[in-house]
Amino acid sequence: MDCEMDIMEALRYLGAGRNPPPELREQVSQAARKLTSALRPRWTWKMFRLTREKGKSAFCLYESASEPDCPALCLAGQSAETMLSSCQQAILLACTLGVEFDAMLRAAQARDMSDAVILDACASAWVEAGCGAAEREIAERFPKLYLTDRFSPGYGDLPLSLQRDICAILDTPRRLGVHVTDSLLMNPAKSVTAVIGIADRPQMARIRGCGYCAMRETCPLRKGGQRCAF
Repeated sequence: MDCEMDIMEALRYLGAGRNPPPELREQVSQAARKLTSALRPRWTWKMFRLTREKGKSAFCLYESASEPDCPALCLAGQSAETMLSSCQQAILLACTLGVEFDAMLRAAQARDMSDAVILDACASAWVEAGCGAAEREIAERFPKLYLTDRFSPGYGDLPLSLQRDICAILDTPRRLGVHVTDSLLMNPAKSVTAVIGIADRPQMARIRGCGYCAMRETCPLRKGGQRCAF
Protein backbone atom coordinates (compact mmCIF):
# COMPACT_ATOMS: atom_id res chain seq x y z
CA MET A 1 0.00 0.00 0.00
CA ASP A 2 1.40 3.40 -1.05
CA CYS A 3 2.28 5.78 1.76
CA GLU A 4 3.05 9.50 1.48
CA MET A 5 4.02 11.92 4.22
CA ASP A 6 2.07 15.13 4.74
CA ILE A 7 4.69 17.88 5.07
CA MET A 8 2.13 20.26 6.54
CA GLU A 9 1.41 17.78 9.29
CA ALA A 10 5.11 17.66 10.17
CA LEU A 11 5.11 21.46 10.29
CA ARG A 12 2.12 21.38 12.63
CA TYR A 13 3.99 19.04 14.95
CA LEU A 14 6.73 21.68 15.02
CA GLY A 15 4.20 24.35 15.97
CA ALA A 16 4.77 26.30 12.76
CA GLY A 17 2.24 29.00 11.90
CA ARG A 18 -0.19 29.03 9.04
CA ASN A 19 2.51 30.39 6.76
CA PRO A 20 5.80 28.81 7.88
CA PRO A 21 8.99 30.47 6.69
CA PRO A 22 10.29 29.09 3.39
CA GLU A 23 13.55 28.15 5.10
CA LEU A 24 11.74 25.97 7.65
CA ARG A 25 9.56 24.40 4.99
CA GLU A 26 12.68 23.49 3.02
CA GLN A 27 14.37 22.04 6.11
CA VAL A 28 11.32 19.89 6.80
CA SER A 29 11.13 18.79 3.17
CA GLN A 30 14.78 17.75 3.23
CA ALA A 31 14.33 15.83 6.48
CA ALA A 32 11.21 14.18 5.10
CA ARG A 33 13.02 13.06 1.95
CA LYS A 34 15.84 11.62 4.02
CA LEU A 35 13.46 9.79 6.34
CA THR A 36 11.12 8.39 3.70
CA SER A 37 14.00 7.17 1.55
CA ALA A 38 15.59 5.42 4.53
CA LEU A 39 12.62 3.55 5.99
CA ARG A 40 8.93 2.82 5.60
CA PRO A 41 6.19 2.41 8.21
CA ARG A 42 5.28 -1.19 8.95
CA TRP A 43 1.97 -2.35 10.38
CA THR A 44 -0.13 -5.31 11.31
CA TRP A 45 -3.85 -5.59 11.99
CA LYS A 46 -6.51 -8.15 12.80
CA MET A 47 -10.29 -8.17 12.61
CA PHE A 48 -12.51 -9.36 15.48
CA ARG A 49 -16.18 -10.02 16.00
CA LEU A 50 -17.59 -7.34 18.30
CA THR A 51 -20.25 -7.99 20.95
CA ARG A 52 -21.79 -5.67 23.50
CA GLU A 53 -21.75 -7.27 26.92
CA LYS A 54 -25.25 -7.63 28.37
CA GLY A 55 -25.98 -5.15 31.13
CA LYS A 56 -22.61 -3.44 30.73
CA SER A 57 -21.23 -0.52 28.76
CA ALA A 58 -18.46 -2.74 27.40
CA PHE A 59 -17.65 -4.16 23.99
CA CYS A 60 -15.75 -7.43 23.73
CA LEU A 61 -13.67 -8.57 20.77
CA TYR A 62 -13.79 -12.26 19.85
CA GLU A 63 -11.48 -14.00 17.45
CA SER A 64 -14.07 -16.48 16.19
CA ALA A 65 -17.64 -17.63 16.69
CA SER A 66 -16.31 -20.90 18.09
CA GLU A 67 -14.94 -19.10 21.17
CA PRO A 68 -18.00 -17.28 22.55
CA ASP A 69 -16.77 -17.21 26.14
CA CYS A 70 -13.17 -16.19 25.56
CA PRO A 71 -12.93 -12.55 24.42
CA ALA A 72 -9.54 -11.42 23.21
CA LEU A 73 -10.13 -7.95 24.66
CA CYS A 74 -12.93 -5.92 26.28
CA LEU A 75 -13.28 -2.16 25.87
CA ALA A 76 -15.31 -0.35 28.50
CA GLY A 77 -16.25 3.29 28.93
CA GLN A 78 -17.80 6.18 27.06
CA SER A 79 -15.15 6.33 24.33
CA ALA A 80 -15.81 2.75 23.28
CA GLU A 81 -19.56 3.40 23.47
CA THR A 82 -19.26 6.46 21.24
CA MET A 83 -17.05 4.83 18.66
CA LEU A 84 -18.38 1.27 18.50
CA SER A 85 -22.10 1.46 19.26
CA SER A 86 -23.14 0.76 15.65
CA CYS A 87 -20.35 -1.70 14.81
CA GLN A 88 -20.42 -5.47 14.46
CA GLN A 89 -16.66 -5.91 14.08
CA ALA A 90 -13.49 -4.14 15.10
CA ILE A 91 -9.91 -3.94 13.96
CA LEU A 92 -6.86 -3.82 16.22
CA LEU A 93 -3.96 -2.06 14.51
CA ALA A 94 -0.30 -1.46 15.29
CA CYS A 95 2.10 0.63 13.20
CA THR A 96 5.76 1.53 13.73
CA LEU A 97 8.84 3.08 12.18
CA GLY A 98 10.95 0.50 14.01
CA VAL A 99 14.25 0.69 15.84
CA GLU A 100 15.88 2.02 12.69
CA PHE A 101 14.31 5.40 13.30
CA ASP A 102 15.42 5.47 16.94
CA ALA A 103 19.01 4.95 15.76
CA MET A 104 18.59 7.66 13.10
CA LEU A 105 17.27 10.10 15.70
CA ARG A 106 20.11 9.44 18.13
CA ALA A 107 22.62 10.12 15.37
CA ALA A 108 20.85 13.37 14.49
CA GLN A 109 20.79 14.45 18.14
CA ALA A 110 24.54 13.93 18.35
CA ARG A 111 25.10 16.17 15.34
CA ASP A 112 22.53 18.96 15.69
CA MET A 113 19.56 19.14 18.07
CA SER A 114 17.55 21.47 15.84
CA ASP A 115 17.83 19.01 12.96
CA ALA A 116 16.82 16.22 15.34
CA VAL A 117 13.67 18.09 16.38
CA ILE A 118 12.68 18.48 12.73
CA LEU A 119 13.40 14.81 12.05
CA ASP A 120 11.28 13.79 15.04
CA ALA A 121 8.34 15.85 13.76
CA CYS A 122 8.67 14.25 10.34
CA ALA A 123 8.69 10.82 11.98
CA SER A 124 5.44 11.58 13.80
CA ALA A 125 3.87 12.54 10.48
CA TRP A 126 5.37 9.46 8.82
CA VAL A 127 3.95 6.95 11.31
CA GLU A 128 0.55 8.66 11.00
CA ALA A 129 0.85 8.25 7.25
CA GLY A 130 1.49 4.57 7.87
CA CYS A 131 -1.69 4.32 9.93
CA GLY A 132 -3.57 6.01 7.11
CA ALA A 133 -2.17 3.54 4.60
CA ALA A 134 -3.20 0.65 6.86
CA GLU A 135 -6.75 2.06 7.00
CA ARG A 136 -6.87 2.22 3.20
CA GLU A 137 -5.65 -1.37 3.06
CA ILE A 138 -8.46 -2.43 5.41
CA ALA A 139 -11.05 -0.45 3.43
CA GLU A 140 -9.94 -2.13 0.20
CA ARG A 141 -10.07 -5.56 1.83
CA PHE A 142 -13.67 -4.99 2.94
CA PRO A 143 -15.19 -2.69 0.30
CA LYS A 144 -18.79 -3.18 1.46
CA LEU A 145 -18.09 -2.23 5.06
CA TYR A 146 -17.47 1.14 6.69
CA LEU A 147 -14.73 2.23 9.10
CA THR A 148 -15.04 4.50 12.11
CA ASP A 149 -12.35 7.00 12.99
CA ARG A 150 -9.22 5.41 14.35
CA PHE A 151 -8.84 5.85 18.10
CA SER A 152 -6.00 4.83 20.40
CA PRO A 153 -5.41 3.93 24.05
CA GLY A 154 -5.22 7.20 25.95
CA TYR A 155 -8.05 8.75 23.94
CA GLY A 156 -10.93 9.82 26.20
CA ASP A 157 -11.43 7.21 28.91
CA LEU A 158 -9.78 4.40 26.94
CA PRO A 159 -6.91 3.41 29.27
CA LEU A 160 -3.34 3.63 28.08
CA SER A 161 -2.74 0.21 29.63
CA LEU A 162 -4.59 -1.32 26.66
CA GLN A 163 -1.45 -0.77 24.59
CA ARG A 164 0.08 -3.80 26.30
CA ASP A 165 -2.97 -5.96 25.56
CA ILE A 166 -3.17 -4.89 21.92
CA CYS A 167 0.51 -5.58 21.37
CA ALA A 168 0.16 -9.02 22.94
CA ILE A 169 -2.88 -9.89 20.82
CA LEU A 170 -1.20 -8.73 17.61
CA ASP A 171 2.11 -10.35 18.58
CA THR A 172 3.92 -7.10 17.82
CA PRO A 173 7.19 -8.10 19.54
CA ARG A 174 7.63 -10.80 16.90
CA ARG A 175 5.85 -9.19 13.95
CA LEU A 176 7.06 -5.59 14.29
CA GLY A 177 9.64 -5.56 17.09
CA VAL A 178 7.29 -3.35 19.16
CA HIS A 179 7.15 -3.68 22.95
CA VAL A 180 5.41 -1.75 25.73
CA THR A 181 7.53 -0.59 28.65
CA ASP A 182 6.58 -0.82 32.32
CA SER A 183 5.61 2.87 32.13
CA LEU A 184 3.29 2.07 29.18
CA LEU A 185 5.46 3.78 26.58
CA MET A 186 5.89 2.26 23.15
CA ASN A 187 9.32 0.98 22.17
CA PRO A 188 10.38 1.82 19.47
CA ALA A 189 9.19 5.33 20.18
CA LYS A 190 7.42 6.01 16.88
CA SER A 191 4.84 3.27 17.29
CA VAL A 192 1.06 3.46 17.47
CA THR A 193 -1.73 1.10 18.51
CA ALA A 194 -5.34 1.76 17.62
CA VAL A 195 -8.89 0.45 17.41
CA ILE A 196 -11.13 0.88 14.36
CA GLY A 197 -14.81 -0.03 14.37
CA ILE A 198 -16.33 -1.76 11.34
CA ALA A 199 -20.00 -1.31 10.48
CA ASP A 200 -22.41 -2.14 7.68
CA ARG A 201 -23.45 1.48 7.18
CA PRO A 202 -21.52 4.75 6.77
CA GLN A 203 -19.97 6.11 9.96
CA MET A 204 -19.90 9.77 10.90
CA ALA A 205 -16.63 11.35 12.00
CA ARG A 206 -16.83 11.31 15.78
CA ILE A 207 -13.46 12.46 17.07
CA ARG A 208 -12.39 15.05 14.53
CA GLY A 209 -11.87 18.57 15.78
CA CYS A 210 -10.73 20.28 18.96
CA GLY A 211 -13.97 19.64 20.83
CA TYR A 212 -13.22 15.92 20.92
CA CYS A 213 -9.49 16.08 21.61
CA ALA A 214 -8.05 15.17 25.01
CA MET A 215 -5.36 17.85 24.51
CA ARG A 216 -7.79 20.68 23.82
CA GLU A 217 -6.88 22.51 27.07
CA THR A 218 -3.09 22.22 26.65
CA CYS A 219 -2.60 22.08 22.87
CA PRO A 220 0.15 24.49 21.74
CA LEU A 221 -1.50 24.82 18.33
CA ARG A 222 -4.75 26.11 19.82
CA LYS A 223 -2.81 28.55 22.00
CA GLY A 224 -1.28 29.89 18.83
CA GLY A 225 -4.66 30.24 17.14
CA GLN A 226 -4.21 27.20 14.88
CA ARG A 227 -5.86 23.85 14.27
CA CYS A 228 -4.19 20.57 13.40
CA ALA A 229 -6.95 19.87 10.83
CA PHE A 230 -7.97 16.65 12.54
